[in-house]
Amino acid sequence: MTKHIGIVGCSAEGAALCYRTICTEAENVMGEHRHPEVSMHTFSLGDYMELIEVDDWRGVGALMATSATKLAEIGADFAICPDNTIHRAFDSAAGHSPIPWLHIAATVTEFALERGYRNVGVTGTASLMSGPVYTDAFDRVGIRHNIPEPADRVEINRIIFDDLVKGVYTEESRAFFAGVIDRLGQSGCDSVVLGCTEIPILMDGVETPIPTLDSTRILARAALEAALE
Repeated sequence: MTKHIGIVGCSAEGAALCYRTICTEAENVMGEHRHPEVSMHTFSLGDYMELIEVDDWRGVGALMATSATKLAEIGADFAICPDNTIHRAFDSAAGHSPIPWLHIAATVTEFALERGYRNVGVTGTASLMSGPVYTDAFDRVGIRHNIPEPADRVEINRIIFDDLVKGVYTEESRAFFAGVIDRLGQSGCDSVVLGCTEIPILMDGVETPIPTLDSTRILARAALEAALE
């Protein structure tokens, strides 16, 4: 028997990548065509954006907790959310959830520690890069961290919301992100978190000067491992 994974979705692209990763990589350990039971619930990204734009993180947490409750009602044993930004409301969501959660930044932090990374760059939405989600997780274990320069942060945020969440991936965006990663490496980072769940799709197959930490797939693999325990 395996545990039933509940995915609390936010943006479609990231949630789909998380779901696909769980299902396809499960075959390696469970056998052909096999994966744990997986369910997903998503409110509209627009519902989340209305709250984020006015800094209503309590409201964001309430949406996340409602999704988790709906998932629990159909049998999910634990919840994950493949969206880094809304983890700013994680404590509120988990505190009002009937099932336990895995935290995306905690799984990325564990992954970084296992590989010896000690100075990690963070990319993602403007709110994520300047917020506490990765800062708190890394500070707890003594990992140094850095974020892109202000002009880069503005352009990263624009690309995410104008293109990536809509499934638009361009060569110009790939080149820009490769440049951001290069600049983070030059500033002393030994790796970089792809902290928007769509960035890994954009950068699939792109060589970078420092290793990238694919937060979406790291979380999916942690959920698969938890489901098989």
